[in-house]
Amino acid sequence: MAWPLVLLLAWALGERLHSGWQVPRVSSYVAVGLLASLFNLPGLTAEVPGLPFLANVALALLLFELGYRINLRWFRHNPWVLALGLFESVLTFALVYIASGWFDLATDLRLIIAALSISASPAGIVRVANELRSAGQVTERVMHLCAINCLVSVLALKLLVGYWTLSTSGDLLVAAFGSVHALLTSVAMGGALGVAIPWLLRRPGTHERGVTVVFALAVVLLTTMSYGFRLSPLLAALVFGIVARERRVHLTNAQRGFGTAGDLLTLFLFVYIASLLDWGSVMGSLLLGLTLIAVRTATKVGCSVAAARLSGSTERKGLLTGLALMPMSAFAILLIEQSRVYGFAPAAEALSLMAGMMLLQELLGPVVSQRSLMAAHETHVTQADGQITRSVL
Repeated sequence: MAWPLVLLLAWALGERLHSGWQVPRVSSYVAVGLLASLFNLPGLTAEVPGLPFLANVALALLLFELGYRINLRWFRHNPWVLALGLFESVLTFALVYIASGWFDLATDLRLIIAALSISASPAGIVRVANELRSAGQVTERVMHLCAINCLVSVLALKLLVGYWTLSTSGDLLVAAFGSVHALLTSVAMGGALGVAIPWLLRRPGTHERGVTVVFALAVVLLTTMSYGFRLSPLLAALVFGIVARERRVHLTNAQRGFGTAGDLLTLFLFVYIASLLDWGSVMGSLLLGLTLIAVRTATKVGCSVAAARLSGSTERKGLLTGLALMPMSAFAILLIEQSRVYGFAPAAEALSLMAGMMLLQELLGPVVSQRSLMAAHETHVTQADGQITRSVL
């Protein structure tokens, strides 16, 4: 009974706070998940099988949607955006690694924390942007930089897993299979579906609902195959979306978010992610979390502002872009949790050390993204039932 009750409470709180104070729904979902974790409700996590798989399906759907919004031709016309994403990812890794050394952590843990800190949360950013119906230069830059951050974060973590496997087992073949093979195969699998599914949808008479169902089933297939072959479902789903976009398959606004099923899975995802955090670890890692958040945010904002003119934007929009990239928790938690399941021993300790950082990013990150997009004047929010329409354009 725990899960239905918690999800109902999260939905009710999310709707109330969103309509009353414009709090992002995902922040309310996280708050309920954190409370459920605090009270340790029975049957919420470990006692229910299959929850990690369901959470990966939910995040994979959002990663597919993020990938579908990526325009590779934009990188060719404006390579400064790509250069900004790559440079900022490397600098974030380096500075977070240096900052974590102030807390006398082991080298392998510092490397893991730095790799995860590169990422931005596609779940939080995409849902907030969809909620606001946000569109414009800042929104598109945030989406593209988020995708770059996620790709580099997965690459860095997989290479760390390979290095750790090599150092502990001494088997180069096993290490390569667990990192390079997993990366290449995940990309190849997502790319193959990105080519095959659009070809399947070229049949005449395919309606919008059918397109949505096919893409959703393809994401579920990707996640299932990734679990079976010990690959990265998150990376495969992101590549799937990017390739599908390049194959010119049209998705309407009504299909974004995968409808009611997508809303339900998003609700579950944020409650589940928050319920994984241990409150004992949270309280013991708040100082580390605050320090790393300050370093990470300053790096992303500083790089975005510094490269704003070069990439065809303004310093103000660069500032808002950097701030909107603040969320990171859902992607990072599932990424490190998946590595733990695959046998990466330091993952559990790294997640414990980052618990305070994750809590703050989960609760406050979506709010910062929302306010940044609103300050960029790129949102258009329509209230239901014919009430007053609020435009921030």
